[in-house]
Amino acid sequence: MSKRTRGVAFTALAAAALAVGTVLAGPAGAVVNTSAPVSVTSSGTPKFLSAAQLPPHPSSAWTAGKVTPGVPDELVFCLEDALPGYDSSYRDFRTDLETNAQQLTIVVGSNAKADALAKRLNKEIKACAAKAEQADPEVEATLKDYGTLPVEEGAHVYGVHTGTTWGATDINLYSVGRDGRAVTVVKWGQMGDFSDAPVKAFKKTTTTAVNKLY
Repeated sequence: MSKRTRGVAFTALAAAALAVGTVLAGPAGAVVNTSAPVSVTSSGTPKFLSAAQLPPHPSSAWTAGKVTPGVPDELVFCLEDALPGYDSSYRDFRTDLETNAQQLTIVVGSNAKADALAKRLNKEIKACAAKAEQADPEVEATLKDYGTLPVEEGAHVYGVHTGTTWGATDINLYSVGRDGRAVTVVKWGQMGDFSDAPVKAFKKTTTTAVNKLY
């Protein structure tokens, strides 16, 4: 990987690299079922966050993309092993600067399956810092566990900081939450370290995301 490549960690190759760069690029697309958006039969379609519900940026407004079937490149590296076989949808968020965010939502056939998926996603996020270091000896990554949130069937928040031997430094916040058969993952990222992470605001965003599922 070129030492000129930098920016928000755990993004996939082309599109994210052109926008903000990558400290660690994941594979170009996860092996997941992207044939249809998430759907449910009795409670409507889960709602996604709006741009205004993201942690406020001090100098740039957020813009929200369309809800799209599949998995965002920025979540492939950490979560790809947990996602094959699931229909999923996501929404991408950007500011005019380097900050970006994504929300991924999956609906499965039962509460038990959703609980199992949420546990697996939490496990993959906890392992992601170590996975980043194993993938590239020039990357050093640190995980922080910011604890759980009392919303619906629960949510959990994490931070992952990555630094490189050539000076790139990035901070990402992740959360996994569940309401019934729906599981959602929210990610926020920009250049910086743990001191730059809007943890309190991100917890509020996560709570809103889970509450909006149904």
